[in-house]
Amino acid sequence: MTSKIIGVGNYIPLEVIDNIFFNDNIFFDENGNKLEQDNAIIGEKLKEITGIEERRYASKELVTSDLGLIAAKAAIQNSQIDPETLDYIIFAHNFGDVPYGETQSDAVPSLASRVKHQLGIKNNYCVAYDVIFGCPGWIEGVIQANAFIKSGIAKTCLVIGAETLSRVVDIHDRDSMIYADGAGAVVLQSHEGDSGVKSHISASYTYKEKDYLYFGKSNNHDNLSDTKFIKMTGRKIYEFALLHVPEAMKKCLDDSGFKINELSKIIIHQANEKMDEEIVKRFYKLYDTSVPKDIMPMIISKLGNSSVATIPTLLSMILNNELQDHDIKENDIILFASVGAGMNINALVYKF
Repeated sequence: MTSKIIGVGNYIPLEVIDNIFFNDNIFFDENGNKLEQDNAIIGEKLKEITGIEERRYASKELVTSDLGLIAAKAAIQNSQIDPETLDYIIFAHNFGDVPYGETQSDAVPSLASRVKHQLGIKNNYCVAYDVIFGCPGWIEGVIQANAFIKSGIAKTCLVIGAETLSRVVDIHDRDSMIYADGAGAVVLQSHEGDSGVKSHISASYTYKEKDYLYFGKSNNHDNLSDTKFIKMTGRKIYEFALLHVPEAMKKCLDDSGFKINELSKIIIHQANEKMDEEIVKRFYKLYDTSVPKDIMPMIISKLGNSSVATIPTLLSMILNNELQDHDIKENDIILFASVGAGMNINALVYKF
């Protein structure tokens, strides 16, 4: 027995934020020194390195759990299940609900509990909880749901990934241009056939790497506020990802029993276009083969990095025929992979 995806959904916020939006920001480096480079040039370099030319921000009245709820409703409708039959609701995020214009995170009760309440589910044995695992959180939620299903603890699970990173960025840090808002969700159900989750792997590198992504004060050292923002050491993350993610992907694929030439798509966390391309290139190099054309769909150029939401959003777009030049057919083998705060890595092989 394994678990099969029977429904997908996403929520892509309506507010389009292009790179010009940041032209009036005053950027400083981590030492508090003002960047002398013109912001338009900074935006062009960002696009060249990350691929990002636009991102989406949630409207002011919505918080992360609202985005997750919309994606969850879409996935439930797509699956045609009765929400009362859900055994688990697993909500992956990292910063809770942060209302627009405020700085304090609200994560009590859990975002999963809030979604369950908004769905009107009366079944007390539908267990709702959150996963905080960095950007790989949604894949980790799927791995946990699959474990519940394989063990017989559950039959049907809803796994959500949602984030409003626009609420936790430092406007004086050029890295703020990377982040975005969004949500995606899937319904998983027990399955006796050949399709479903085939293998998975997870790892946490904390001995030296714990603080590659962290919460820190503004780059503007004249700002004496105690408010903290999402921060990262980009070069260290880039080197870490290139070293460890391809190895994890290879182990996961090898554990699945499938061959490299059987892969149909690689759906990777949309963190940085050049980094993702290099990860996939190094992954294929481990098999002494070249990267096939169109193996890795990318949406980061228009949607930015929405952390846990990037992969379920992309998956939903493909399955709903919303992404040109990419589709997923019956019997296709898909490799999912992600890296993020923790530092955490995971991968999962799925047969449709």
